[in-house]
Amino acid sequence: MTTPARDPWWLAGVAATALAVGLAELLAWVTGPVGAPLTAVGGVIVDAVPAPVKDAAIALFGTADKLVLLLVMALGLMAAGAGIGAAQRGNRPMGTVLLGVLGLLGLLAVFTRAGSSPADAVPVVVGTAAGALFLRVLTRRAAPQSGPGGLDRRGFVRLSAAVAVLGAAAGTAGRWAGSAAARIPAARELLRIPAPAVRETIPPGTDVGVAGVEPWLTPAEDFYRIDTALAVPRIDVADWRLRIHGMVDRELSLGFEDLTARPLLERAVTLACVSNTVGGDLVGNAVWTGVPVRELLAEAGPHADADMVLSTSEDGFTAGTPLEALTDPGRDSLLAVTMNGEPLPFEHGYPVRMVVPGLYGYVSATKWVVDLEVTRFDLDEGYWTPRGWSARGPIKMSSRIEVPRARATVDGGGTVLAGTAWAQPVGIAAVQVSVDGGDWQDAELGAVSSDDTWRQWVLRRPDLQAGEHTARVRAVDKGGAVQTEEEAPPAPDGATGLHERTFTVR
Repeated sequence: MTTPARDPWWLAGVAATALAVGLAELLAWVTGPVGAPLTAVGGVIVDAVPAPVKDAAIALFGTADKLVLLLVMALGLMAAGAGIGAAQRGNRPMGTVLLGVLGLLGLLAVFTRAGSSPADAVPVVVGTAAGALFLRVLTRRAAPQSGPGGLDRRGFVRLSAAVAVLGAAAGTAGRWAGSAAARIPAARELLRIPAPAVRETIPPGTDVGVAGVEPWLTPAEDFYRIDTALAVPRIDVADWRLRIHGMVDRELSLGFEDLTARPLLERAVTLACVSNTVGGDLVGNAVWTGVPVRELLAEAGPHADADMVLSTSEDGFTAGTPLEALTDPGRDSLLAVTMNGEPLPFEHGYPVRMVVPGLYGYVSATKWVVDLEVTRFDLDEGYWTPRGWSARGPIKMSSRIEVPRARATVDGGGTVLAGTAWAQPVGIAAVQVSVDGGDWQDAELGAVSSDDTWRQWVLRRPDLQAGEHTARVRAVDKGGAVQTEEEAPPAPDGATGLHERTFTVR
């Protein structure tokens, strides 16, 4: 018969924890994503992380930051499970108690999520109970006095490993099933949105024709994604409603058909994340179709002393947007329902999101939007403001070099430098490049449909000699302002400085 002290109890703890979490994730596929413990705990972590840590994570991992967070959480759960197993060996009830505490923490995390209900507790409660039951049964069967039905060491390891694999498979299946359901619902596949009453006219020549420069129009699958949702919300258009309320004369409530029955406006707009570093890739340009927010606000009748609209996502995220940006007749802020001619991808806010030219996404680009409250900056604040970010978030003029790539070697006799620049909603008037500290030279500019989009540029330098060179780029907006050379990090209101690239001519 086995001796408990010789059995690898750390593996039993890992197995019990994997079973608890995996079963909970699988059950959350049925009850709804709010009850998924990894999503709930991950949301708490995202909410609590300081701005410098968030910046570092995005700079290091880019749009893979959520995957990295899930992997770190998985490793943390394995470590916690090993500790639970060790406690079960030393004091047999103690591991079960610790697993119950872990489940309680997961339950508390679930109830911090927006829209949580008692039903969302079911996955965590059932999963934790199953993991605790397994650990107790294993304890009894591994005991020397357990008799003929007891486990020897080999049986102990095999059973623990099998349950660990079962738990991991259940968790993977639950997250895959939830993701599949979120990405491919029949409702989205069959959705037909009316053609826009006003279409975007995209002139020829928006792309300067240089290989390696980001396309003027960013495909939806390549568009950056930065948000706080570890699980993409699943919203049926039949259930979606938008409430407009607060400091207004008339409260409005709209369903999806109510929204899309209005004349739709199509606009190309560049969006940028405040976490984007100088020369970074957290920026993209797309054609959006939607209803101008100013029209809905005009119907609601904002009070004269209101100056902010607090938008709320289905997952509880909030953004505080200056009222003037949403009512400005020269700035087409939209409640968007399509992206590049197709219904919004789930990752980008299906069925409805906000698109506001000239403001960083954290104060404007609310995905899965369900609520607009007209209020004041001195009364309310969005999700990121109490976490150290500025309240209003206007996009700063920026430019970047995309060709040549960093440390690239290029052929002499025809060196080409190219990239993109943006300054919404004012627009780009010029892009200038300096090589090796020389004079600033004007680049050729691509065409644009409006001042709300980025602009491609290209400069051809056939005179560059063989050797290493460093190029810097700056933009000039249509108001005559020149992009600042002063370097600043993304927090609290966007990075500044000039992008540069070092390359070699052979």
